[in-house]
Amino acid sequence: MANVVVVGAQWGDEGKGKIVDWLSARADVVVRFQGGHNAGHTLVVEGEVYKLHALPSGVVRGGKLSVIGNGVVLDPWHLAEEVEGLRGQGVEITPETLMIAENAVLILPLHGELDRAREAQAGRGTKIGTTGRGIGPAYEDKVGRRAVRVADLADPATLEARVDRALVHHDALRRGLGLEAVDRAALLAALRDIAPKILPFAGPAWHALDEARGAGRRVLFEGAQGALLDVDWGTYPFVTSSNVVAGQAAAGSGVGPGALGFVLGIVKAYTTRVGEGPFPTELPGETGERLGTRGCEFGTTTGRKRRCGWFDAALVRQTCTLSGVHGIALTKLDVLDGFERLRICTGYELDGRRLDHLPTAADAQARCAPLYEEMDGWSESTEGARSWADLPAAAVKYVRRIEELIGTPVALLSTSPEREDTILVRDPFADR
Repeated sequence: MANVVVVGAQWGDEGKGKIVDWLSARADVVVRFQGGHNAGHTLVVEGEVYKLHALPSGVVRGGKLSVIGNGVVLDPWHLAEEVEGLRGQGVEITPETLMIAENAVLILPLHGELDRAREAQAGRGTKIGTTGRGIGPAYEDKVGRRAVRVADLADPATLEARVDRALVHHDALRRGLGLEAVDRAALLAALRDIAPKILPFAGPAWHALDEARGAGRRVLFEGAQGALLDVDWGTYPFVTSSNVVAGQAAAGSGVGPGALGFVLGIVKAYTTRVGEGPFPTELPGETGERLGTRGCEFGTTTGRKRRCGWFDAALVRQTCTLSGVHGIALTKLDVLDGFERLRICTGYELDGRRLDHLPTAADAQARCAPLYEEMDGWSESTEGARSWADLPAAAVKYVRRIEELIGTPVALLSTSPEREDTILVRDPFADR
């Protein structure tokens, strides 16, 4: 049976949480393979709302192993709070249901302080729009070979050496930003205090995944953010600090690329973005407000209002190509109910030339004007539809046109936040 990789195919916030939860009923193992607790997934299960940030979405389903892979940067204090919060909602989390890759990098308090200080001092037009949670600086330390990793918590001598190496770098940065030097003793004490809450979950995640695959267990790889925030392929520099495309599922969890199987791209029926950066189809006026209000477009992590715009088929075609997407899960179709006319971006005009993709250069991206085609909307409700027969003809036509423009078929269609309000066209876990 195929394993499945779930990736966002826009700027994040596409509804991955619900889709991963829906798929987890068919999976045995759920793996987070990149990002940090800047990602937010909201799940609605039998009327209960769960807000997840660091934990894989599979934790709310019994009988699943959830894995935080080596590609994730992990704030251990936030994780401990998140675990306790879910326990308060009746979700049991034990070392039998959660494993943390022992080579995952830790986010330290100094990372968040650096993140926020940099953003505060950035001039207009140069702010990245980060969540200020230290994800970027933690990834910087990882590639700079000065990070503290989960395994280091188990060895006091190694932990001190790792912290000292990091502080040589960070104290110099902090002086330039007008921040006081890090209190080494307090940081070490905090790490020693949190270690007993993290180490019981730590282990060789790659080995556990290899055993799961050998036993024929189905693995679901869960991405965070969206491909347009990928550090290489997104709208740089207004991106996250990790690779978000499907190929990262292998490197970020410790499996070979041949183990990935079906790639499912999550795509919203319109487009949203949080934070700074180019957004060709953005609607700053009444229509954008209507989409945001109907779609409840506020960030799970920060509460920030999302920018809203028409569906951009050119961008989604691009991200589906980069991730090798086999099928998409189209979400929030019901938000478009009641619109008399709908628009879909099919390409861009730049300096008198037509482009079928967004260019790489930031100045060119900013000058791209979207090229639209219009379609009839529908007045009937699609909310809660569970079959094609439940959808208005104009809604079906809209979905089919999206498939044509992005060159990728719809595998799942979501019509509300509820788990069961999903139309299954092709089961990603089925034999391929």
